[in-house]
Amino acid sequence: MSLAFGHAAAAGPDPRDPVVDPAQTAGSMTDTVCGAVLRQDTPIWWWIALAPSLALLGLGVIAVGWLLFSGVQAWGNNWPTVWGFELINYVWWIGIASGGTFISSLFFLLRADWRTSLSRIAETMTLFTAICAGIYPILHLGRPWYFYWLFPYPNTMKLWPQFKSPLLWDFIAILTYVISSILFWYIGILPDLATMRDRAQGRFAQVAYGSLALGFRGSGTQWRHYRSTYATMAAIMAPLVVSVHSVVGLDFAGGETPGWHSTQFPPFFVFGAILSGFAAVLILVLPLRRLFRFEPFVTGRHIDVLCKLLLVSSLCVAYAYMMDAFSTYYGGDKAELSWFHDRLTGVHAPVYYLTLLLNCAVPQLFWWQAFRMNQIMVLLVSFSAIVGMWFERFGIVVVSLGHTELPSAWGIYHPSFWDYSLFAGTIGLFATGFLLFIRLFPMVSMFEMRELIEERAR
Repeated sequence: MSLAFGHAAAAGPDPRDPVVDPAQTAGSMTDTVCGAVLRQDTPIWWWIALAPSLALLGLGVIAVGWLLFSGVQAWGNNWPTVWGFELINYVWWIGIASGGTFISSLFFLLRADWRTSLSRIAETMTLFTAICAGIYPILHLGRPWYFYWLFPYPNTMKLWPQFKSPLLWDFIAILTYVISSILFWYIGILPDLATMRDRAQGRFAQVAYGSLALGFRGSGTQWRHYRSTYATMAAIMAPLVVSVHSVVGLDFAGGETPGWHSTQFPPFFVFGAILSGFAAVLILVLPLRRLFRFEPFVTGRHIDVLCKLLLVSSLCVAYAYMMDAFSTYYGGDKAELSWFHDRLTGVHAPVYYLTLLLNCAVPQLFWWQAFRMNQIMVLLVSFSAIVGMWFERFGIVVVSLGHTELPSAWGIYHPSFWDYSLFAGTIGLFATGFLLFIRLFPMVSMFEMRELIEERAR
C-alpha cells in the first residue's frame, strides 16, 4: 500500500489519497518537519523569494514615511471618493485572514482529519494578513500617532470616540481579531516548540525554543490543560471570524451610499472572505508541499477538499451577486438603479465583469476532478479568485462613492503612486513574515499529526 502511494505521489495528487502516507510513522514525520527548520543550510529558493519580498517591504516603508510627511493628500482620494485603496485593501486583507481562521478553527471543532496538516499554514497566514489589514485604518486617520484616541478611556480632554463611526467598529474588530489570532497561533504551536527545543543542536536554538515553549514538558496535567485551552480558543475563533467580517460589512451597510445600504452585506462579505481564504491557502500549500517534500502529509485528499470548498464558496458569492442585482431592480430606487447601471456600462464596468468572471465563472472548473488534481490549474484558479476579490472590493468602494445620489457630486477615482506603493509594501510585509516563519518554525502541527498517525495505526 505504501509503495502504491509512493508511485501515486510521484505521478501527482489523487483525491483517493489518504490524509497521511501509511508508511509514515510518528518519528519519521517529526524528523521530516523538524529537519526542514533545523537544517544548517538555507535553501537557495528561500533567498530568491526573500529578496523581492524585502524590496516590496522597503517600498512600503518609504510610502508610509512619505505619508507621514505629506499627509493623506499623497493618496489619490478626492471628493466624493474619500475612501480609496486604504479601504479596498483593508477589506481584502481581512477577508483572506478570515478564511484562514475558518479552516483552522471551525474544522477543528468539526473534527475534520484533513485539517491537521493545513492548520499551521492557515493560522500563520491569518496572523500576517490581519497585521497587513490593521495598518490601513490607522494610517487613514491622518494623524496615526493619535490612534489610541479610539480607545474609550477617561482622559484630561474628556474626549470619547464616536461610537457611531465605522472607524471605531473597525478598530475594535481588528484589535480583537489580531490579539485572538496571535493567541490562537501561539497556543497551537506551543507543543511543537517544545519538540524543537528537544531536537535543536545549538545552544542558542535550544534556549530560544525553550523560552518560547514556556516550560512545556508534555506531562498529563499540561496536556489536559492545553487541550481544554486550545478547544476553548477554537470555539471563540470560529464565531469571531464571522462577526469580524460582518462588522466590516456593517461599515458599508450603515451608510446611505447607493450600493452600500443593504442588509445582505454582512453575509455577502463573509462569503467573499471564505472564498479568498481558501484560495490563499491553496496558493501557499501547493509550492510548500513540493519544496519541503511534504507530499506524505499534504496529499491529493487535502487539495481535493480545498478545491471543493473553494467551489462552494464561489457559488455562495455568485448567489450574493444575483441577490444584489435582484434587490436593486426589485426595490426600484432611482439612485440605486443609476449606480447599478454605472457598474454595468460606466468607466469601471470592466472591473465588474472581471469580478464575475474571476470569482464566479473560473472556479466552476473545479466541478471536474481533472482540474482539481492539476496543480498548475489549481494555482491559476486560486490566483484568479484572489484577484477577483480585490476587484470586487474596488467596485464596491470606488463605484459606489463616485456615483452618489447627486449627479453634481459624481467623480472618478485615480490611485496615486503612493497608493500602489503602500499596497505593494503590505504584500512584501506578508511575504517576508511568512518566509521568516517557515524558516524558523514548523509548518505542520506535529503533535496533531502524531495523534492522527497513531489513530490510523490503531
